[in-house]
Amino acid sequence: MLADRLANRMKHLRKWARRQDISCFRVYERDIPDYPLIVDWYGDADADDPRTRGDAVVWMHRRKRDTTDAADLDHRTRATKEILAGLEIPSDRLHVKHRGRQTDGEGGRAQYERLADRSVVKNVREAGLRFELNLSDYLDVGLFLDHRPTRVRVGARAESRSILNLFAYTGAFSVHARAGGAARTTTVDMSRTYLDWYQRNLELNNFSLDDRHTVVQADCLEWLAQEAKSPTERYDTVVCDPPTFSNSKRMKAGSFSIDRDHPQLLANIAPLVAPGGEIFFSTNSRSFELASDAVPPDFGHHEISHRSVPEDFRNRRIHRCWRLAQGWKERSRPD
Repeated sequence: MLADRLANRMKHLRKWARRQDISCFRVYERDIPDYPLIVDWYGDADADDPRTRGDAVVWMHRRKRDTTDAADLDHRTRATKEILAGLEIPSDRLHVKHRGRQTDGEGGRAQYERLADRSVVKNVREAGLRFELNLSDYLDVGLFLDHRPTRVRVGARAESRSILNLFAYTGAFSVHARAGGAARTTTVDMSRTYLDWYQRNLELNNFSLDDRHTVVQADCLEWLAQEAKSPTERYDTVVCDPPTFSNSKRMKAGSFSIDRDHPQLLANIAPLVAPGGEIFFSTNSRSFELASDAVPPDFGHHEISHRSVPEDFRNRRIHRCWRLAQGWKERSRPD
């Protein structure tokens, strides 16, 4: 049943992906209750057909009925065989990860920590741009597929604008902004590893850092708090996709919860927005509700989640996304 589902989905999605000019997409997302898995496909960036030289990443979730480790292992083994058959790939092109099993030692998921050292690196294509992925060594591979439409939207409106990319991870939003003709980009992340990765993504697309396109290695929360007091620069577009929760030892604030702390986060971003500028704010928190006092004064806001979740995602609540527009307080639906 799983193999047939994957084969049919791939047959449909490969045609759709060619039209979208992408080589990476979600193939399967808990479609069959007995197989609570997520399968993403990563085709070669330079291939015309997204199936060419493709790899699959599967995130395994334990079934509730598997009360023993032996039953769980048996189910995972059977699922793996069906995935290989349905996608018609050899075992060395399937990369299996286990959601919810990696922790930071204090109960939190170590999402960005290195889990292995195999270095299965692959370049993929998104809207004509190239991105480097690591399919083997981290829980996530370097590109969040659910934010593809918002990245494309930011790139399409970036010409001659200044862009601030917060919690930037591997900088995909900034790459799209550069391709869209952004006049300036500032890309902020705590990790030197991911900022270096961002620079490699720039190089894949024939861009580089200079005095107008810079990176900042810093705790975004601390950096924002300082910048908000006396902004050195204001931006036409701010992208903010923060973690749901973090208690990294490198954070001076101790811990961060998007459900609890988003009003202060948006308050610190607001002084950095240029007149008439905008904020794209997104979260993957399943329990998130935008607080009534979270939208800064003189900002209009509109939830755009119905447009920001891509077509290949079965879970339409994978994230929630808002556009906040400075100076449009009276407009309930800013463009």
